[in-house]
Amino acid sequence: MRAAHRLWLALERRPLGPPPLARPILTRHRLILALRAVDGSLEGNSYREIAQGLFGKHRISDRGWKTDHLPSRTIRLVRTGLRLMRGGYRALLCRNRKDRGEGS
Repeated sequence: MRAAHRLWLALERRPLGPPPLARPILTRHRLILALRAVDGSLEGNSYREIAQGLFGKHRISDRGWKTDHLPSRTIRLVRTGLRLMRGGYRALLCRNRKDRGEGS
């Protein structure tokens, strides 16, 4: 149904909208951060150093590192990057959509 709609839009010379496999901007940003985080991890940097590289030194407090949200976010980004590196990049081709069953 979506393909037919895009074909009709193209025939009518109307804007097609975003490509069907395009990722939302926040997802793209998170994946970029994940790949940068795994690069830092493979270089032997600590999670604190990776977080400083990703988010800036001004966001990392000296006293509250363990109670801040950035350590857990950094760890999740490294794990996501490792999954992508180990073959999970193929999942990027399959768009997980909540509305998959509707209208197709």
